[in-house]
Amino acid sequence: MDAPPAGVTMLKQHLIDPEICIRCNTCEATCPIGAITHDANNYVVDPGKCNACMDCVAPCPTGAIDNWFVVATPFSLEEQFSWRELPPRPADPPSEAPDALDEEAAALIAAAHAGAEGRARPPASASKPRINLFNRASPARARVSGNYRITRSPGGTDVHHLVLDFGAVPFPVLEGQSIGVIPPGTDALGRPHAMRLYSVSSPRDGERPNTNNLALTVKRVAEPRPDGTILRGVASNWLCDLPVGAEIEVMGPFGATFLMPDDPETDIVMVCTGTGSAPFRGFTERRRRLRQWGRGRMYLFFGARTPEELPYFGPLQKVPGELLERHLVFSRVPGRPKQYVQDRMREEAATLGTLLGKPTTHLYVCGLKGLERGVEEALTDIAAQAGLDWPAIRSAMRAEGRYHVETY
Repeated sequence: MDAPPAGVTMLKQHLIDPEICIRCNTCEATCPIGAITHDANNYVVDPGKCNACMDCVAPCPTGAIDNWFVVATPFSLEEQFSWRELPPRPADPPSEAPDALDEEAAALIAAAHAGAEGRARPPASASKPRINLFNRASPARARVSGNYRITRSPGGTDVHHLVLDFGAVPFPVLEGQSIGVIPPGTDALGRPHAMRLYSVSSPRDGERPNTNNLALTVKRVAEPRPDGTILRGVASNWLCDLPVGAEIEVMGPFGATFLMPDDPETDIVMVCTGTGSAPFRGFTERRRRLRQWGRGRMYLFFGARTPEELPYFGPLQKVPGELLERHLVFSRVPGRPKQYVQDRMREEAATLGTLLGKPTTHLYVCGLKGLERGVEEALTDIAAQAGLDWPAIRSAMRAEGRYHVETY
């Protein structure tokens, strides 16, 4: 948003959307400080009492409670009681702006999305995400209901599919969002470990339809050092070793831009390596369950060293070809030349060039930082072959919420 006039302090006001509120009284009953009240017309939040503790947000069945306006002067209770719908926002804050409710998560997300080169926007047809429902001070508790190894290489890359069940606690997520976890114990300086973010790899209605759970794709980190010791990832090893029945604390959900378009007419191009496939598993499963694919297609360029080290290799073979065009690319198969996702993209230049010229195409890149440069170079070449200017197309796609990069 634009900077406020000199001397004016902006504040974040919590509001309830009267248009979708069902007047169930859940928020007023939940609020621990009496900041929510109602009359015969509306439920409202007293800006003089609300401390943004978020206790009222998760139980709301409609999401009406999850509205935050940045204002110079708070809307009064009298104004809120008179509304039939929320007023126009005083300004349009940048998507994915750091939020005082969880600056740690915001910093992690900003770093992961730096490759989008500017302010990221969600797809125009994406559903509205719920964010920051749970934080360090007030986390959700989830039970491990499944922990499966999903790579087949003995002694090689070890990737797990972890299912977390939230029981009766609502934890709504959309495809492309992330959750935060904090490993137990302390770091070398005796401080609590920093939060780690993991992309959700299941669709919005759960690992099974209509279940209050979600899945993560976690790679165990165990890398040899020059001195012969092994560098072990604190969070990844902890998660991969969790037994069924274990309980963990979860923060989030986080992320408001790396979201899936709901419009079935859109084409979705997904480029990833390793566990960067996590959000795209959610994307693909969402469209498969809807069974209303429209004219839009999904294209997956997925790289790994070998088929045995590619997460979800078996399940990917079962996705209908009319829904998903698969390009599984391997760089370490004995007897075959090395190939990377950008190489396969160039082989598919005719298809991708046509897609880049369509205003309904959405492009997502997710994986290690090193992926970005190769993909950018490939897209530059592909666009040029089609008589297009990739930097100009990228800028337009980014402004329209159709270009997204999430790397780590």
